[in-house]
Amino acid sequence: MRDVVVIGAGGGGPVVAAELAGRGLDVLVLEGGPRQADPENEWSHAENDANNPNNGFLRFGPEDRSKPAWFREWTTNMFVWQLSGVGGTTQHYYGNSPRPMPGVFRGYSGADAAEYDTGHLFPFTYDEFVPYLEWVEATLPVETAAMGTKEALTFRGCENYGLPLQTSRNITRNAFRPQQNAILQPGGNAGKTDDPNLLNYPQATGCSFCGHCFQGCYLPRQAPRNQFAKRSTDNSYVPLGLSADAVRPGGRAFELLANSFVQSIRHEQEGAHTVARGVTWRDNATGEIFSEDARVVVLAGGATESPRLWFNSGLPNPNDWVGRGHTDHFFDWIVGSFDEYTGNSKGANSSARVDFPGRGGIENVGLGPAIQAFALSLSDSGSRGYYDNGRGFTGPWDGPAGRLVGNELKELMMGGIDNLLNFLVITDDHVEPGNRVTPSLFPADENGAPAKIDVSLRHRKRRTLENREFMVHRAAEIMRAAGARKVYRLDWAPLLLHVHSSMRMGESDQNSVLDVNAEARWVKRLFIADNSALANSLGGPNPTLSTQALATRTAEKIFRLYFDGDSWVDKEAPVPSTDPRISARLEQLGL
Repeated sequence: MRDVVVIGAGGGGPVVAAELAGRGLDVLVLEGGPRQADPENEWSHAENDANNPNNGFLRFGPEDRSKPAWFREWTTNMFVWQLSGVGGTTQHYYGNSPRPMPGVFRGYSGADAAEYDTGHLFPFTYDEFVPYLEWVEATLPVETAAMGTKEALTFRGCENYGLPLQTSRNITRNAFRPQQNAILQPGGNAGKTDDPNLLNYPQATGCSFCGHCFQGCYLPRQAPRNQFAKRSTDNSYVPLGLSADAVRPGGRAFELLANSFVQSIRHEQEGAHTVARGVTWRDNATGEIFSEDARVVVLAGGATESPRLWFNSGLPNPNDWVGRGHTDHFFDWIVGSFDEYTGNSKGANSSARVDFPGRGGIENVGLGPAIQAFALSLSDSGSRGYYDNGRGFTGPWDGPAGRLVGNELKELMMGGIDNLLNFLVITDDHVEPGNRVTPSLFPADENGAPAKIDVSLRHRKRRTLENREFMVHRAAEIMRAAGARKVYRLDWAPLLLHVHSSMRMGESDQNSVLDVNAEARWVKRLFIADNSALANSLGGPNPTLSTQALATRTAEKIFRLYFDGDSWVDKEAPVPSTDPRISARLEQLGL
């Protein structure tokens, strides 16, 4: 019997696993997707090779890319950017790691308290959460982003618009700032040349400014895995967990099995309680079925797969909140065309942000050609001037919202991709019970019923719609203040990134799945440690740091509740995942 089995090696699972392995527990991590152990030779920076949802290496599917991606049912026109594999979605995130807004936690009493989703608060205070944020920030580590021309333009727009500079990691007022990114600062030759012969470790360290952050990162070349610039969990917490015996007294390296899809959480009735007892999984390559008993099970399959596995396991759902409350930050997109060079396609992809507490955030985004085209064509307002789907909003941008076509698109693109500036608008979504994940009625695959994702664009809460319009107007005004010659609003159709809260923790057992310890209310010894556990949409910031801080807190709760252990965040210092002892251990293990 294992002490702990963790289901999923995405953004949250490896955090719990590494922390508990550091305490000496016997931990098994099961990941349904592959592990790219040698990305320098397995991955390319070609956008289609990376991001194609059918056969790209960053897709939701098995290791064998000649086999189809795993099926999910979508109830309306939308795009769900979901990944499988060790690292999960952190394989292609930008490393953005801002803290959540304090107003989404219990006990907040600021002047803007009523501006947040007060019906779905975290069941503990922000002050309690800050030490866990600090612990993760030191472990990854999180640093102030390396910046370039597009960030300078963004800051110029913010200053001309009259916003102040934020100097703290805590969000307290409307302000702009450099991103807090989990991307190592450039060192040596990195950032000074694009000659690949000069970007080998250790002559080059950290971010090489190659501008392909969305495709995962295997740079600097020949670096140990834990020294790769972008701190996906496969570059940070997984190496930490595999080296737990080398960096913590009494630590015990966890075991990681990729291509191992968990089909069910085994459980039994014990008096009035359902109790998790272990898991059953399928080897994707051989089809063999395995089982493992465990004293504690941690579910970290992601905001879509965690409710799917819950339903397929036949676990209880007495208040009908399993899979409900699915939030996604209701994105929108603003593009500015400039007469000057913007550096859009160069350097780290997102290193400047603007926060409006209670409303959401804005971040600049640098793009390569294919994703730039994707960003300009995903619209719910149709084509500007031709048809508008009954939307086509007007405002501080030029003309109606919608995708550009014809001569207008030609004129924009003739200016060149490096004369564009992009703002992603991140709305503070209020939890909407009608947005949910349920089992699909389509035929089951080899792992059970697939997930059906039901997120309605037009049935958002009034406050969510107001927040989005507020943020889009601010983004267009800042873009124009930066010097944009023309400004476009795309009115994005649903793009499900930043998905969370589908297995939310909460203050009330009437509208949540998890209690204050992140333990399932109706299944003892079962905890959830992915984005689905978040109580709300954090006020608008990117969710990864919050998920990892919450996972750290959950690891402590597990250790105290079921292994008679003590807390450590309040007593010890974190081990940075770049620690040279980890590099040495990976070399010994041939990893």
